[in-house]
Amino acid sequence: MITLLVVAGIALLIAIGYMNHVVENNKLEKARTRIELNDRLRRCGEITETFPGQLMTAELKLLLTRLELNVCQRLLSLEKSDAAMKERIAELNALVAQGESIPVNNPPAPIQTEAKAKDVRFLLEALHGQITRAAHDGFLPTNEAKRWIREVRHLLVLLHIEFFNNLGQHALQQNQPGQARLAFERGVQYLRKQQDPKVYAEQLDYLEKLLARANAQVMDNIAPADGEVNQLTEGLKDAEADADWKKKVVYD
Repeated sequence: MITLLVVAGIALLIAIGYMNHVVENNKLEKARTRIELNDRLRRCGEITETFPGQLMTAELKLLLTRLELNVCQRLLSLEKSDAAMKERIAELNALVAQGESIPVNNPPAPIQTEAKAKDVRFLLEALHGQITRAAHDGFLPTNEAKRWIREVRHLLVLLHIEFFNNLGQHALQQNQPGQARLAFERGVQYLRKQQDPKVYAEQLDYLEKLLARANAQVMDNIAPADGEVNQLTEGLKDAEADADWKKKVVYD
């Protein structure tokens, strides 16, 4: 009898320890999930608010709103009494209901410096991560996720086109055709390396014309220097002829 009681006591202690372990694991998993979801919510908000208006479309805005709504709903399931979250979910639901009529208020932000280009590239990388994660969670269907991944790559190309164009145009305005030529040349090379250059044929033609224009200005700036050398050469010839004349007078 005593042995049975001891065995039962040990089994009870083991069961209690196991239950405590399960409870602690659940708490840790819940905390980890909450941290991850809050990070995703922050990233969604950053992309939505700071993405350049010239690259933001209603369709992209709608996607970002849907992604944020999904994250908010999952957070609410962890904290069912969060009134602020409930209010935000109601706002997001109202925006999603508008479809592609959703308002897009992002102001244009010209990509004129390498630092700005990097900032936008980081936003695109974050967007890529959000899409991939949503597909992994089953929120986005695979076909839709793949389509958006292609769109992110397209936006990255548009980012580079704008950057190289603005960089070259600024150099031309500053009367620096050499720098402009370098910027346009980088843009042309970038587009030629794309998997399907035909998609960007119009932009490539535009940058090639700008490259030719900058190159012509560089050559024009070199031409006067050649002229100066020619004048110097002619001056030396005149001096030599004058010296020969003087020698002839002396020896005659």
